[in-house]
Amino acid sequence: MPGLLQFLLGLVLLVAGAEALVRGASRLAVAAGISPLVVGLTIVAFGTSSPELAVSVQSSLRGQGDLALGNVIGSNIFNVLFILGLSALVTPLIVARQVIRQEVPVMILVSLLLLGIALDGRIGRLDAAVLVCLLLAYTVFLVVQSRAQARMHGNDEAGAQKASGWDRHWTVQIALVLGGLGLLVLGSDQLVNAAIGFARAFGVSELVIGLTIVAAGTSMPEVATSVMASIRGHRDIAVGNVIGSNVFNILGVLGISGLVAPGFLEVAPSALAFDLPVMVAVALLCLPIFFTGSVITRGEGALFLACYVAYTALLIMAAQESPLLSLYRTLLIWGLMPGTFAVLLFITIRAVRRSRGSGSA
Repeated sequence: MPGLLQFLLGLVLLVAGAEALVRGASRLAVAAGISPLVVGLTIVAFGTSSPELAVSVQSSLRGQGDLALGNVIGSNIFNVLFILGLSALVTPLIVARQVIRQEVPVMILVSLLLLGIALDGRIGRLDAAVLVCLLLAYTVFLVVQSRAQARMHGNDEAGAQKASGWDRHWTVQIALVLGGLGLLVLGSDQLVNAAIGFARAFGVSELVIGLTIVAAGTSMPEVATSVMASIRGHRDIAVGNVIGSNVFNILGVLGISGLVAPGFLEVAPSALAFDLPVMVAVALLCLPIFFTGSVITRGEGALFLACYVAYTALLIMAAQESPLLSLYRTLLIWGLMPGTFAVLLFITIRAVRRSRGSGSA
């Protein structure tokens, strides 16, 4: 019963925190002349990634560089496949043109950059400093670009939203953002602790708990925020939160972790051979789906979720050295992966035909 109450408390805190954060961030964007997408890419994304930052920095200070890196890789895979998939199942996500042309390529380039600097088996202080500098430059660029676009196109809607509402003052909006972030962190902590208790009660091993519940638990703020944003109609925040969190995890979380580490962050050979390429592949998976249309459909969301379930099952089987691991890996390589690419090819062909048909009409 205590575990159930803790789980319910965590769920309530997550919902309340997500509601406050989305409301405060969307109003703050209007008041500051910044688009909701940019707020999702920056304030919301950086805030909801605070659990990842706390875990990775603490791990690097203790000399556990592999845990710091694994936290980022696992969270990035979870963010795209699970969060975008779940959000799209709740309601189809409209993708802004800026995300297609700018933000997804940035996420892919940053993922490739991490793979490149990790090839020597370590992330040193110079590498970490470069990552942090890139994050600062990217954030400044987004804010300047958004304000320039707001001045160019005008902001009549902003004036209407600022004129009314109990949350029209910027101090209330900032309080909502900070309060929402605090509730998200508390809620995710309660939820993870309760889930670990359930797992232990059912005899699930500590290793499986770490690979699944704890890894996903640090991304619970992103889950709650993106799902709530999609329900409330703030779909730019829902998508921007995921893309921005992935960029921040690599540039910010790993960058700061590398700077505070006693020596350097060690990259495990297994991460370099499997997990990092999977993270890059997941980032690349966004490109055709985002590029072939301005909407992530429920079917595409289901495809993302299926890929995450398959990846998680592979991790669990590998950790337990299951005798079925070889067979399962073969099925993934010759079954799920070709099937996924076939679906993406079908989506691309259909989108091209539709665009040509509408163009000729």
